[in-house]
Amino acid sequence: MIDLQLFGALVTYYFIMFATPGPNNAMLTASGLKFGFLRTLPHLVGIPLGHIFQIGLVCFGIGNLFLIFPNLQFYMKILCFIYLLYLGWKIIGSFSLAEKNTKGRPLKFYEASLFQFINPKAWTIAITVASGFFPTEENFLIAVMFITITAAVVCFPSICIWAIFGNSLRVFIKNEKTKRITEYILAILLVLSAITILLK
Repeated sequence: MIDLQLFGALVTYYFIMFATPGPNNAMLTASGLKFGFLRTLPHLVGIPLGHIFQIGLVCFGIGNLFLIFPNLQFYMKILCFIYLLYLGWKIIGSFSLAEKNTKGRPLKFYEASLFQFINPKAWTIAITVASGFFPTEENFLIAVMFITITAAVVCFPSICIWAIFGNSLRVFIKNEKTKRITEYILAILLVLSAITILLK
């Protein structure tokens, strides 16, 4: 039987990790601002979906790969760093293009899901949960379902905050100068996230 104390601790941990700034939330803010909340929904669905698979895989032992191949995490950091730099570069000048519908689109749900596998913060969450919150006295499959379903339930509303925040900023970027400043701020935030990940 999974006790309420463990459940409460797990929900608290998930909320803190999912709601605090990181690559996912920086991307969701940019997407909400550029495309609006509704068009960002596939991105929002893809993140918890990716986490479910990721946490499940760690529970089934894939997390041991980081012990067997210590350099694996470094290569993942490099990939995440390059991808975030690319997104930062794409943001510059993108709001005007989005209004003209000439190019650009929000991430699809499978792209957001796959991103979790090069996101070091997502791996940290998965490994911490599998090692620190896994109810070992429970049936294995039930225990895996407990931590993965809880992740999905907590993750979605936690990250929605950032997409809604981005969407609400659309009201304040009516003129070109404000758009340009906003683009650069978001691009810089993504670059800073990328540098933080690389240096950890």
